[in-house]
Amino acid sequence: MKHLYFLFFLFCIPLSSFSQEDLLSEIDTDTMVDPYVSAVFKGLKIVNFESTKLVAKNEFTFVVAHRFGSIENGFDTFFGLDDAVTRLNFIYGISDGFNVSVSRSSYQKIYESAIKYRLFRQETNGFPLTIVGYNSLLINTALDEDNLPKLEFKHRLGYTAQLLISRKVTKNLSLELAPTFFHDNYVQFDDQDNSQFALGFGGRYKLSTRWSLNMDYGWHLNRASNSPFKNPLSIGVDLETGGHVFQMHFTNAQPMNTNGFLGQSTGDWTDGDVYFGFNLSRIF
Repeated sequence: MKHLYFLFFLFCIPLSSFSQEDLLSEIDTDTMVDPYVSAVFKGLKIVNFESTKLVAKNEFTFVVAHRFGSIENGFDTFFGLDDAVTRLNFIYGISDGFNVSVSRSSYQKIYESAIKYRLFRQETNGFPLTIVGYNSLLINTALDEDNLPKLEFKHRLGYTAQLLISRKVTKNLSLELAPTFFHDNYVQFDDQDNSQFALGFGGRYKLSTRWSLNMDYGWHLNRASNSPFKNPLSIGVDLETGGHVFQMHFTNAQPMNTNGFLGQSTGDWTDGDVYFGFNLSRIF
């Protein structure tokens, strides 16, 4: 019954819609357009965390996200090339302020559906923040009934409820805060609570018309004290080229779904155990 209550909360949040600039109109734009601030983020993600950017009405965006294996193994795995994982994400703009998406990741063979919706938008001479909600439902199809004899379908499910709060501080600097709740009906580590909380931090600094430096970090708030997993830290750059954004980065998190990179990151920057990856988005 508690799962039904949560699903009701997840998908029955009141939504508000506001206007959204498309990607092509934002390229080479440095000024803040009245009445709203434009180009807070150029990519739909900062690195791992969702940004407050949405796909415009009737636009279809295809995102290919790729994470190689750990670079610390060197030539044995060709710096992670042999252990790469991929996520394909399809996003559609129902309206300028409401997106739906479906994705499939090769990490744990996860299928995910999500909604993303704008509640408030930063104004040039008014409201100081952009606030966006993000909710998702995922299915882990890699769980094996042979190893988990009591496995039921409900154990494959995971949920995310996230609030994305951003501000364009200057024409070059944008910052984001992302309080996050996520729940896995089956957790990889027995001592970990199924319901987990995290606080995400992220930012973008514009280096030139088409290049920016991006970084995000996830602070897990109730991780089990003896958990083997780490907080995700990711650093990268964005390159805008016409109708798409190409994001290249290094991260200690190979999973790309929110529940995965917040709850199951195994890499360690201090040991050089990090993963190179990229996100490539294309608008149709």
